[in-house]
Amino acid sequence: MKKKRAISIGVAVLSVLLVVGIIGGVKAAQIGAMIEAGESYAPPPIGVTTAEVTRGEWETTTSAIGTAVAMQAVTVASEVPGTVLSLRFESGDRVERGDILATLDSRAERAQLASARAQRDLAALTLQRAQSLIGSGAIPQADLDNASAQKAQADAAMANLQATIAKKTIRAPFSGRLGIRQANLGQILQPGAAIVQLQSVGSLYVDFQVPEQALASLEHGFAVRATSDTFPGAVFEGTIDVIENGIDPATRTVRVRALFPERPAVAEPAPVELAPNPLAPDPVAPTREANERLRPGMFLEVEVVEPTRRDVLAVPNTAVLYAPYGDSVYTVAETDGALTATQVFVRLGERRGDFVEVQSGIEEGVTVVATGAFKLSNGAPVSIENDVTPPAAELVPEPENR
Repeated sequence: MKKKRAISIGVAVLSVLLVVGIIGGVKAAQIGAMIEAGESYAPPPIGVTTAEVTRGEWETTTSAIGTAVAMQAVTVASEVPGTVLSLRFESGDRVERGDILATLDSRAERAQLASARAQRDLAALTLQRAQSLIGSGAIPQADLDNASAQKAQADAAMANLQATIAKKTIRAPFSGRLGIRQANLGQILQPGAAIVQLQSVGSLYVDFQVPEQALASLEHGFAVRATSDTFPGAVFEGTIDVIENGIDPATRTVRVRALFPERPAVAEPAPVELAPNPLAPDPVAPTREANERLRPGMFLEVEVVEPTRRDVLAVPNTAVLYAPYGDSVYTVAETDGALTATQVFVRLGERRGDFVEVQSGIEEGVTVVATGAFKLSNGAPVSIENDVTPPAAELVPEPENR
């Protein structure tokens, strides 16, 4: 009985070993086949678009952040105390030089002026009488001198009152646009109390600062372009008017002032009605000076354009892989009948629009991967799919505003 059991166990063990051997052989064959297939496997080419390294002439520019400054700006105030009798303007009005803005109560000064005028007339008669008597020796020379002095004092007192009365009529010192009214009828103004802000319109200045290294290339009269996020797409043009003599020792920058002259009037867009009245007349768009859109204190992006242009090599910005250890592009060349990508490290310069300047690393005419470079590795096979047209790279892109 024990012998039969031992034989059964031996047969079972042999069967298990046989099954394990068969499975192991099958797996070994499969692994060998996979290794052989891996050694002969060639990854499919990666689809990319390409562009050539092009040479062009770029403007030499210096960028900065500027602030709009009015050519003339003043707080209109009274030089003398008085009560406001009239205000002849509304907030935001445009005024011309000499326009009356406000009048103060001058009744007391006018009464004093009438008295001073009578005193002057009396002094004039006294002087005339003394001049007629001095020739005959009827009066001494001292009386004539006294009469002459009294006449001069009367004239001065009258002129002083006339000046005070004139100061109580407050006029615009120059042409411009008024701000928000800060005085009211009946208000008692003290000397220096603000009535309204007045700023010139049309021509204005833009102040900005550039590094001291840029000072050597800047000159009076260079063109300046300014843009504002407030008016997308609008470009304001001016010229350098003044370059500060000294350099700020704290920031090592030099202050530059550009003049933006008065421009022709531009039409403002007419308001859009959700349900326009078909019987209403067509709306007329108001106009205002182009530079009047710029307000003093406005933030502006400024570019100084030098008259010389420089020769540059450029690639689309999408072709560059930016990395902390160095920027690179992939070039495409044919190797053994197949197109492969090769990573090349480059030194970049100025960015302009959709392009970036390449200062070193590649040469003109080299084909680089324009889109799809992030999928590549050095030596990877590629296929050019330029029929898939991405948006064209432009030096001055103007994307559609949606």
